[in-house]
Order: sequence, then structure tokens, then C-alpha cells
Amino acid sequence: MGVTRAVQNAYFNNYIIDGDKPRSFEEFKRWLKRFDTNKDGKLSVEELEHAIRTTGSWFPKRKAKNAISLYGKKEKGYIHEDEIINLVDFALNQLGLNIAN
Repeated sequence: MGVTRAVQNAYFNNYIIDGDKPRSFEEFKRWLKRFDTNKDGKLSVEELEHAIRTTGSWFPKRKAKNAISLYGKKEKGYIHEDEIINLVDFALNQLGLNIAN
């Protein structure tokens, strides 16, 4: 296990992933909701950036901006709660998370 994987596992043990064991979409959704600090039912760039940072991923602000511009359809600059399902592909491809359907 490389340093990067060790750092990821340390973060994931508190959030979503334990080793390489896949988790469900519902757990992914609950995990993301933890970062909705103002409890408005949507994730801002800053809130999503914080979530991405906990995965140990590089360039979290850039990734958050890209994800919101691609998947946030209701309101510019935000991912609404019902749009979280759109982030599954992003989490799989950009963050290396293992999410089972």
C-alpha cells in the first residue's frame, strides 16, 4: 500500500470507504450531506471542495467547480440534494470511490 492509499484509507474510515469494500449510494448520499454545513439542502463549491479534500484527492477546488458545473442543473453554483445521484460517476471516475448501486 502506497502513501496515497494509506492517506485515503485514513480519511475513508471516518467517512465512506473501509479499504476497498464498496458501499451503497445511500451511504454516499449521507456522507455528502455531512458537508452541507448550512443545512440548506444543497452543496456549494466550498462544501463539495471540503468533501473532496477528505478523500485525499488532488485539486479539490477545481474538481468541485467542475462537478458542480457538470451536474448542478437546478441552480448555478450548487448541487441540490436530488442531484447527488449525478455525482456517482464523478466519485467513481474522479475520486476513485467504490460505490455499489
